Amino acid sequence: MSALVIVDTGCANISSVYFAFKRLGVDALISKDPRAIKAASRIVLPGVGSARQAMQNLQQRELIECLQAVQQPMLGICLGMQLLTAHSMEGDVPCLNLIPGEVLPLLADGLRLPHMGWNTLHSIAEHPLMTGFDGSDYFYFVHSFGVAANRYSLALCDYGNDFSAVIAKGNVAGAQFHPERSGKVGARLLQNFMEWQP
Repeated sequence: MSALVIVDTGCANISSVYFAFKRLGVDALISKDPRAIKAASRIVLPGVGSARQAMQNLQQRELIECLQAVQQPMLGICLGMQLLTAHSMEGDVPCLNLIPGEVLPLLADGLRLPHMGWNTLHSIAEHPLMTGFDGSDYFYFVHSFGVAANRYSLALCDYGNDFSAVIAKGNVAGAQFHPERSGKVGARLLQNFMEWQP
């Protein structure tokens, strides 16, 4: 049994997520095997690219029902966070429906898309995953779609308009930014995830 499994979604940022945990002293297993995922004590769902392609990859790997049934703590990163919601407008595709929410195009109010670079969070909730963060911390984002703010938002980010930067419900959470590319503050989020007891 691996303490942490990073789901092999066929996306490009998996090795950088793996090494981010390695720097924390966490040995992770990268796997698309449902048995390994079910046996893990914690799961990370990374992703870059389009929601439609990512959901097709999960379907082909017979991982959708496996991920929908997880009882362990699970963290979605970037596109992986968006896949946790009910539906994405990017390709008009149903997602895993683990956290209520809708993925919409960013209403950037004339700002350049994709939203790429460093930004701060606001409306940070009291939650174990958000321990140690405040509005002065900068996180690295790359995306053109975002989860609309809702009751499951643990933090918001403003890029022309607000979108959810972190969401959680029960044992499942997601971060829109890339913690593996966000330096010490990103490492803190991953450490908080490893210590989280939902």
